[in-house]
Amino acid sequence: MNLNTPSFSTFTHDGLKLAYFDEGDPAGVPVLLIHGFASSAVVNWVHPGWLKTLGDAGYRVIAMDNRGHGASDKPTDPEAYRPWVMAEDSVSLLDHLRIPEAHFFGYSMGARISVFAALGHPDRVRSLVLGGLGIGMTDGVGDWDPIADALLAPALDDVTHDRGRMFRAFADQTKSDRNALAACIKGSRDLVARNDMGRIEAPTLIGVGTKDDIAGSAQELADLMPNAQALDIPGRDHMLAVGDRVFKKAVLDFYAEL
Repeated sequence: MNLNTPSFSTFTHDGLKLAYFDEGDPAGVPVLLIHGFASSAVVNWVHPGWLKTLGDAGYRVIAMDNRGHGASDKPTDPEAYRPWVMAEDSVSLLDHLRIPEAHFFGYSMGARISVFAALGHPDRVRSLVLGGLGIGMTDGVGDWDPIADALLAPALDDVTHDRGRMFRAFADQTKSDRNALAACIKGSRDLVARNDMGRIEAPTLIGVGTKDDIAGSAQELADLMPNAQALDIPGRDHMLAVGDRVFKKAVLDFYAEL
């Protein structure tokens, strides 16, 4: 298994060619990783060490580039990025790989997509790990319109909004398609009703950095769910929590107890 640059394959769903990798033990329990906004399977899961961590623990590790991201096709219609639409991409990947059910592990936007997958296809979701998104899942995470504006600005120097600058710099760093990302940020922000969170019976771990000013409380979200636990990731913000060793240990312990 090449931990630095896993080989990607593609499949087609909803008229889009979507890229993914399938690594680790083919006989292991499958974990489907769903990355966050403006990221990619490599940036979100390979560079921070999740592929190695899960692969070394014996899991089959699968991750896709969400539509609009990485090596996948990049529509520019915001309606193409509704979270329930993107959730169907993830379930279609399981269909493509003939996997009946998997652990779904999503970070930030990927956490929202994972929840919509659990609501739409509870039989396919063995468990949920939701990183970087707490009660913001139901209550919102602030005004994201300035981020779309930042992505479409001529240059980073033209952006004054702090969160807009952060995501614009990230998009530039990952050489992303900024038009597709602007459509994504407009289309992917649908909230989940509190009573819908209460319908999710899959065992769930919610991990949020203690310095994350985007996600909202992990504990408040866990309290809405029948089988969820919250994890504070000490001293980490939204960008740095994803690769934290406390988070990694907690996820492995969570999976071991299932």
